[in-house]
Amino acid sequence: MAAHKIAHATLKGPSVVKEICIGLTLGLFAGSLWKMHHWNEQRKTRAFYDMLEKGEISVVVAEE
Repeated sequence: MAAHKIAHATLKGPSVVKEICIGLTLGLFAGSLWKMHHWNEQRKTRAFYDMLEKGEISVVVAEE
């Protein structure tokens, strides 16, 4: 009758600390990606206006 004593994994509820850690990690990762994207766009915009100010490029406005 030893077969009845097999240990099974018991399902528990969610661990609050684990959920907070996972959420914090995912939030920081997503925030870092967004911030890097923002810095890259800001760098491109700054480079565009620097080139415009130096006269290396010009903006032509189409008249209607």
